[in-house]
Amino acid sequence: MPFIVFDGLDASGKTTQAYRLTRFLQREGKTFCLRVHPSDDNFLGIHGKRFLQGRSKSAHFASALFYMLDVLYSIFKYSWRDYDYIIFVRYLLGTAYLPSPMDKVVYHFFALIVPKPEKLFFIDIKPEVAYERITKRADKALEMFEKLESLQKIRRRGIELASLGKWLIIDGEKPVNDVELMIRNSLKPE
Repeated sequence: MPFIVFDGLDASGKTTQAYRLTRFLQREGKTFCLRVHPSDDNFLGIHGKRFLQGRSKSAHFASALFYMLDVLYSIFKYSWRDYDYIIFVRYLLGTAYLPSPMDKVVYHFFALIVPKPEKLFFIDIKPEVAYERITKRADKALEMFEKLESLQKIRRRGIELASLGKWLIIDGEKPVNDVELMIRNSLKPE
């Protein structure tokens, strides 16, 4: 079964594109499992989100730890089931939120032990665009990593990490329909 991952900065469009892909797959009669991290359906994801609202170093560490455990939970709980596609929003590039050089060490460690996705999409946007999109949201308070300075560091680390693997970097500032078409075209058999 194809395992597909979407990653990128907050507000890059990764969840939007994952949902668009699932609607397309559904129309094609395919089954899928979509996991968005941090997730809302277990203790690990819920607490990971809660720690994202913190500002301390311990909250930073706790959010990263709970995030990684939430991803592992999803792998163990859902990846063995019988689906045509498994789709994760956030996977290995969550390590970009860790301080450097720990980000690369943890990335390599997890890349060795977790299942290898067939398609890895890094939806790339400039930090300024991400920050503008984030601040326009009226539904939630800013998380600890949603400041412009943090977004700049995370994007830089994310692109460095994406260059270590077989990530397809997609311009998330293009129109949503164009991004969706690029993703769907890259999933076609060669």
